[in-house]
Amino acid sequence: MENILDYILNVQTLVLVFVIVLLKTSIKFVPQNRAYVIERFGKYQSTKEAGLNFIVPFIDRISADRSLKEKAVDVPEQSAITKDNISLSVDGVLYFRVLDPYKATYGIDDYVFAVTQLAQTTMRSELGKMELDKTFEERDVLNTNIVAAINEASGPWGIQVLRYEIKDIVPPQSVMEAMEAQMKAERVKRAQILESEGDRQAAINRAEGKKASVVLAAEADKAEAVLRAEGEAKAIIAVATAQAEALRQVGEAAATEEGQKAIQLDLASKAIEAKRAIAKESSVVLLPDNGTDAASVVAQAMTIINTLNKKV
Repeated sequence: MENILDYILNVQTLVLVFVIVLLKTSIKFVPQNRAYVIERFGKYQSTKEAGLNFIVPFIDRISADRSLKEKAVDVPEQSAITKDNISLSVDGVLYFRVLDPYKATYGIDDYVFAVTQLAQTTMRSELGKMELDKTFEERDVLNTNIVAAINEASGPWGIQVLRYEIKDIVPPQSVMEAMEAQMKAERVKRAQILESEGDRQAAINRAEGKKASVVLAAEADKAEAVLRAEGEAKAIIAVATAQAEALRQVGEAAATEEGQKAIQLDLASKAIEAKRAIAKESSVVLLPDNGTDAASVVAQAMTIINTLNKKV
């Protein structure tokens, strides 16, 4: 009886172990951004994506574990000849990812090696279409052309190339020396052009300064002449006004008795002074017959003044 119980217990234990092993082999947890390629009896059966998946134990097997993440692969340095027959050493980095795990498993044996080789051959082909100067100036165009060419060829492999970046482009030493001499000559040329432009601008500035100074001097002379003329005109007007005012005041004074006497005295004084001046200038003096000549002169002057007053 005990032997029977031990046998049953052993059988149950074996069944439990078998069930556990069966469940373990049939349940597959696929990580995120990964895919399992399943074969049944050596033939492709399905592709299991991220999450909980079941397979048939002992019949199905995982043929390939493919990562769906973006992958960066270093493209080794290689030689390439440009359109103008210059040999270059070029290397880069290729970024790609697996789009179709089935094609990446059964369409190519080693897709990483294949894509790397394709990148190298495509790079050589694209560089052969460009001149040396363009390879440095148009890296973006070169990278875009390489990516387009690789994607066109790698479609059956289930691979998508996202971008290609050239790290270094190294020309021969002789070409580098020639390029350095060219750059030095270009810098000297730019410096000479800048210097000549500076001299030309300085000459223009000096000429404009002289022109501005001449214009300002002319304007100053003009303003000075205008101010002088205005001053002279005002002076003439002031003198004329003063003379007119003096004449007016003399006229008003002459209309009075005291004024008449003052005029007579002034005229007599001037007549005497005039005769004295004549006597000084000449040794011969002619005197009028009338001994009272001064009085007669005054009388004549008064007659003229009275006549003028009556007319007024």
